Amino acid sequence: MRVRTRAVSCVLAGTLVAVAFASTAFAQMPKGMAGTWKLNAAKSTFSPGPAPKSMTIVYTPAGDALTIAVDVVPAAGDAQKWAMTAAYDGKDHPVTGNPDADTISMKRINETTGESTFKKAGKVMAVNTRVISADGKTLTITTKGTTSDGKPRHDVAVYDKQP
Repeated sequence: MRVRTRAVSCVLAGTLVAVAFASTAFAQMPKGMAGTWKLNAAKSTFSPGPAPKSMTIVYTPAGDALTIAVDVVPAAGDAQKWAMTAAYDGKDHPVTGNPDADTISMKRINETTGESTFKKAGKVMAVNTRVISADGKTLTITTKGTTSDGKPRHDVAVYDKQP
């Protein structure tokens, strides 16, 4: 009986540890962020503009980090695919495919808000603040920074969660 109790205790402890590790990404990721989000250009503002023709962002938990995949069709030029995997640890992580950034660092502000800093060659290009609405259906990303040609940038991009 004693051996069986120890075995059950070990299995229970192991299960609790596994659940704790598996939920780490969700604990760090702002609530409701995981999933696919499409730009609602009619509700968004881009300064200096123009707005992209389309933009989709997919957030996926990846262990204790978050994988972000962005498909964007700019107002002019070829379609772009950006990718990055980063933790909410404030450290720089690589970005691929984005002509204006080669690293991202992220921090969680609260349950529904996160902040990302994009850099190119060590210089801060943009700081994004992401806020998920109370109903989890809208993601608003406010971007402040500098365009690749040195102009001040202030965008408020509104995204709708996809089913």
